[in-house]
Order: sequence, then C-alpha cells, then structure tokens
Amino acid sequence: MGSLRKPVGPLPSSIYWRRRVVAAILVALLAVLLAWVFLPGTGKKSPPDAKPGTSEPARSITPGPSDSGPAISQQPGGRHESGGGDDSTGAASGGSDGSNGDAGDGADATTSPSPGAGASSDTAAGGAAAGGTAGVQVPASSALPDCRPAAVQLSVRTKVTYGPEETPKFELIAKNTSTGDCKADLGPKAAVLTVTDASGDDDDQVWSSKDCPTASGSLWFKVPAGQTVIRTIDWNRTRSTPGCATPPTGKAAPGTYLLEAKAPGEPLQRASFVLAKD
Repeated sequence: MGSLRKPVGPLPSSIYWRRRVVAAILVALLAVLLAWVFLPGTGKKSPPDAKPGTSEPARSITPGPSDSGPAISQQPGGRHESGGGDDSTGAASGGSDGSNGDAGDGADATTSPSPGAGASSDTAAGGAAAGGTAGVQVPASSALPDCRPAAVQLSVRTKVTYGPEETPKFELIAKNTSTGDCKADLGPKAAVLTVTDASGDDDDQVWSSKDCPTASGSLWFKVPAGQTVIRTIDWNRTRSTPGCATPPTGKAAPGTYLLEAKAPGEPLQRASFVLAKD
C-alpha cells in the first residue's frame, strides 16, 4: 500500500502520478465505448415508422395523356416555289446575225431561226422576267402607232459576272408607260448596244450592235400599254468594227466591261459586268 501512495523509482513522484491519471482516463473511455456498442438500447435507432428488414417499394409515375395530333412532316416557314427565267419566257425571236452584227427583221412572232456565225443573237421576251406581257414582233408596216419617246422607258440589264464558258446576255428593256398600245423599234441601229473596256480609254470600244447588222437592222415590237418587253442579246465575246470591216482576231479578254444602251430621245443607260478568268 505504501508503494501505491508513494511511488518508488528513480524519477520524481509527480511523473508517476501523471502516468496513472492518463491510464485511468483511457480505461474509462474504453469502458464507455464498449458499453455504447454492446448494451441494448444504446445503438442507432430505426425511424419510428419503418419496419425492420423491409423497404418501401418505389412509387411508379403514371405518364400524362399523350398528344394524339398528327406529326409535323414539313419544315416551318418554307414553301417550294419556282421562278421564271429571264431568257426562256419570250414569245418571239428575231432574225439571225451577220458576221459582226445583230438581229434582222423578224417576219413572225413565233419564228425562231438558228443564229448565224455572227457576234450575237437576240430574243424578244416579256412576262415574268419584267412583270409584263410577252413581246410580239410586228412588221414596220403594222397599224400600231409608233411609241413616243416620252411613253417608253428604256433600260439595260446584265449579270454581274460571267464565267469563262458563259455567254454574256444583255437585256434591253422597254416599258410602255402610256395608256395605249404602240410599237417600238428595238433593232440594233435604233437601240444601240455598245460594249467598252472599262480599264481602257472611253473610246476603247469592243463591240457595238450597229457596226454590222443584217438586213435593215430594224426590229419592231408591240409594247402593250403599261407592259414591258425584253429583248435579249447573246454576245459571243467577239469584237466588231464599223462598216462590217474585218474585226481583230481573238475574243474579249477577262476584265471589267461597260455596257451602254442608247435610243433616240432616251437617256444613256449603263451597266457593268465582269468576264472572269479561268
């Protein structure tokens, strides 16, 4: 009993007492832990409404009523439409060209002779391309009155760019703004089309419809009141010279060109286009 009260050893007695206190605390903690694990009623309890050994089955979700409407098979916003072409809606065709010229007189609105070996060929057209009726070619002796310059608005149109294998197409557009039908001369001498090289001088002319036209060079068309007639000229890129002289060899080189249309009493109309490289 004396050794318990007064520890015996080489160290001070305070050290031995500290060791005893630490050991007693560890023993007490171990006893509490064992009691919490093994004694009944001290472990983790189950929820009061749960039954031991069983699990509540998951509830099934009933889907709502399905839509019985028809499925959408067409994409929204679009509808298939086909547009009219600029050159295939014509109702009449002019005559064939000469070696350097334009179209000659056409005897019939439904006649469409094959173009010759010249520089251009043309077609009279109307309707969908310009919002008017189809152009009808008539003889110069037709009973229709001549269109007054103030009653006919002349304009010219062409594509912006032509590929190396494309044939440039020039559209000469005549719109009758009066209230009566009349006939207009859209021939190569009356409505002159000229192509010049935009990169050169102002007088660097490449081709003109009046240089060497066949026959008289007149092409008369009926232009109904408030309607539009289009004459389309195909240019095969060859050069022309006044008086049917022999033109320079070769065709127009790639570059930018200026198209001009001039008729008596009408202001000069212009449009530009590009002959693209390969």
